[in-house]
Amino acid sequence: MHPATHAKTHPDRAAYVMAGSGETVTYRQLDERSNQGAHLFRSLGLKAGDVIAILMDNHPRYFEVAWAAQRCGLYYTCISSKLTAGEVEYIMGDCGAQVLIASPGVGPVVDELPGVLKGVKLYMVGEARAPYASFEDARAPFPVTPVADETAGSDMLYSSGTTGRPKGVKPALTGAAIDEPNALVMMTQSLFGFPPACTYISPAPLYHAAPLRWCMSVHKIGGTVIVMEKFDPETALALIEKHKVNVGQFVPTHFVRMLKLPAEVRAKYDVSSMVSAVHAAAPCPVPVKEQMIAWWGPVIYEYYAGTEGNGFCFITSDEWLTHKGSVGRAMIGELRICDEDGEALPPRAEGVVHFAGGPPLSYHNAPEKIAEGTNRHGWTTLGDVGWVDEEGYLYLTDRKSFMIISGGVNIYPQEIENLLIGHPKVADVAVVGGPHEEMGEQVIAVIQPADWADVGDALRDELMAFARANLSHVKTPRKLEFMRELPRHPTGKLYKRLIRDAYWGKEGSKIV
Repeated sequence: MHPATHAKTHPDRAAYVMAGSGETVTYRQLDERSNQGAHLFRSLGLKAGDVIAILMDNHPRYFEVAWAAQRCGLYYTCISSKLTAGEVEYIMGDCGAQVLIASPGVGPVVDELPGVLKGVKLYMVGEARAPYASFEDARAPFPVTPVADETAGSDMLYSSGTTGRPKGVKPALTGAAIDEPNALVMMTQSLFGFPPACTYISPAPLYHAAPLRWCMSVHKIGGTVIVMEKFDPETALALIEKHKVNVGQFVPTHFVRMLKLPAEVRAKYDVSSMVSAVHAAAPCPVPVKEQMIAWWGPVIYEYYAGTEGNGFCFITSDEWLTHKGSVGRAMIGELRICDEDGEALPPRAEGVVHFAGGPPLSYHNAPEKIAEGTNRHGWTTLGDVGWVDEEGYLYLTDRKSFMIISGGVNIYPQEIENLLIGHPKVADVAVVGGPHEEMGEQVIAVIQPADWADVGDALRDELMAFARANLSHVKTPRKLEFMRELPRHPTGKLYKRLIRDAYWGKEGSKIV
């Protein structure tokens, strides 16, 4: 249950392949290079429990750095490559990182950081430039054998900060062996049906929790990861056919973009090798998931969870077809739907989603966030709203922070977004609440059209008529506007706050 194990049994098997360049790193190479990296970190005085930071695009050295930290007991904080220098500085200071490993592909921010980071050792992979030292050159003199005091480290990741400052999630280190199995590794096989020597496609940025953890779990079971440097829907289909990919992890935005390809393009590629396509991160509109199951077969698995790890829900395709719209039943923790006072509600009553009996929230340096997300019963929440049916299946409505209150009526944007995204002329959509003199708030739909040439009154009238025909009067947008590209993170998360703030005259932060 570790790349080091597979380096002994299958040394020449590809641990990962970079989709664009074709660069392949075998298990032997990953093992040797991560050992050298671990020795380098020890030479810098880092001991178990210390922190390094990784600020890289999807680079061939990413996993070598992460596994080096994991096998010598370090925390590795993976930082979004889209952040400003100030935002990176905040995370670096909050997590206490002593070393930063960056890549040139991150862009100008890497040249700004040396001026704001004090006392941090700076390394760069690839073509290093001063004041960064070459990471590859620095590790090269060290042995390819393990450090004497191997112990399992862990990721320490930050929430994406869609509603404020990002929050760090720092799990306790247990002193376990580096090959100790964890819950996700066991679930890849027992729940999601990953074969031991699977071929896995990773279409998202590796700094995000799900791609990082799923890829490293595939390495633990001995599979091969196909890393997309950047997602493109047709390229993803071509890679599935070329590498006979049988497993992968996606977000609904990936599904939407693949489904909006012309039918003849979708039909060009053989995706019959897929046995498990996992999705999460955002609710999937029912028509989108219906089309994916019809296209790929009943191989679509969904889960609901957060970086915080306080609970976990799961549903198969077959279950979903009889519980359409559900994100599954709880596998970790027990679901509780609560009212504003934190009291449990009966089945089919809508409220804030909590988990009882699951792992507690553990935000780093943010006791107020722990208190905010934990009610008086000790049940924890990520702030999502939904309801549970009589069989225990959870249906998400939206996030509490996105709720629109118009004339005293609570309106959740997700239902409106799920409808509009199904229109063939819509590529993406965000629904937000904007100010209204009489009603307090009004529903505003911001549309990214499939073809910008269609933008105009005719398309606006068509979409408004579509909404009126399928939504109640109170949910129908009062205003519909167009945007060339919505502020959506490559992982699929929509930075709705940035759109909403524009209508309330607030200054939005940088899109990350």
